[in-house]
Amino acid sequence: MAESEEEVDVLVQRVVKDISNAFKRHPSIDEIGFIQCPEARYNRSPIVLLENKLGVESWCVKFLLPYVHNKLLLYRQRKHWLDREALVDITCTLLLLNPDFTTAWNVRKELLQCGALSPERDLYLGKLTLTKFPKSPETWIHRRWVLQQILNRFPAVGHHKILLRREAEVEVADAEITQHANDHLAQIILQEMMVCADAASRYPSNYNAWSHRIWVLRHMAQGNSKVFHDELSSLRLWVSMHVSDHSGFHYRQFLLKELITDLNLGPELWSNSGPQKQASSSPDSSYLVDQLFYQEMEFCSDLILSFPGHEALWSHRRHVFYLWHQWKEHHRDCSSSRDSQLKHLSELEDQGRSCLSRHGHGSVLMEVDLVSLEDPEEEKKLRGVLPPGVLNLPAEHLFVSSLLDSCCSHEQRSLALAYRKWLDMVIGVQS
Repeated sequence: MAESEEEVDVLVQRVVKDISNAFKRHPSIDEIGFIQCPEARYNRSPIVLLENKLGVESWCVKFLLPYVHNKLLLYRQRKHWLDREALVDITCTLLLLNPDFTTAWNVRKELLQCGALSPERDLYLGKLTLTKFPKSPETWIHRRWVLQQILNRFPAVGHHKILLRREAEVEVADAEITQHANDHLAQIILQEMMVCADAASRYPSNYNAWSHRIWVLRHMAQGNSKVFHDELSSLRLWVSMHVSDHSGFHYRQFLLKELITDLNLGPELWSNSGPQKQASSSPDSSYLVDQLFYQEMEFCSDLILSFPGHEALWSHRRHVFYLWHQWKEHHRDCSSSRDSQLKHLSELEDQGRSCLSRHGHGSVLMEVDLVSLEDPEEEKKLRGVLPPGVLNLPAEHLFVSSLLDSCCSHEQRSLALAYRKWLDMVIGVQS
């Protein structure tokens, strides 16, 4: 029996070394997985590498996992010594097999803090782990910790504004450093978006992946509306291919809220207790907000008509329309005070014109008075309003009625009737 245990130790040590060598020789490995093989058929390594895919034959897992697990526990209990390189290899192998082993991630945190491990290398390991275990909560938690360490390298970045507001105040040399930091940060954000999208595609309604995506934008792209616009646009294809995934549509709702908040409408708008302060918004920003809601509702309508009977689509439509209704009610209160100011200015203008008429200048027209907009829709756009009837309660009822008249799906009819009932009971009462 002793000889058998020694053979197992030799075997697993060789497998750990093979995994380490595989990453050194092929740094572009992008996916891991298990190869179903109940027993060893050939006298060869159970680690298979093919086209940047790393496979582990399943027969060796029952020997490999207990070995690396016990090694690490003995190290933590100070009963066995491992140097830093051995710790990196042991934790790497263990996490590829069981990524929810918190102790292994904590050991890697210590290695990263003492400089034995780079943040980029740890992010790479987490990315590989998520290809096999896309919902692993410990992997996502550790990934956020590593990203926070990267943010701490740039003090101004770590406080939500990402250095953008300082560029006008710094000297040329500092501006170059700032630009380099912003470029590096943009690259990290893009990488995280790709990791999250891949994990969300591998596991339906992957709450952990979408929550991480929200965390990244809040901590690394706050105030950068272009990133949020790009996310909203690029996600259209993904949600069109995953129309039953509530998490993807919840993420779109988050993006809408952040974009509207970025237009100086105030985060208090979205609190359950109602707005806490009056937000000021220009006609241009109001038009942009209306456009955001209109485009999202149009996109939702296309999906509902193309993919009937999916509850996630109707739930998303309900949430977007409620956000629009809430914003409109809040905006109406702000507009009333603005209208009174415009009325006062108009009265002053009339008084001025009457004064000019009394002095014989009433027939003199300024050149700007002769300018007219040929396109009435463009004129409305410049005024900051959409054409009437684009988004309102009657338009929603009309959409539901037209859909019910041509609907053949029982599920679609049930969802449409439930949505109409919600419109009457919630929006209708508040209007």
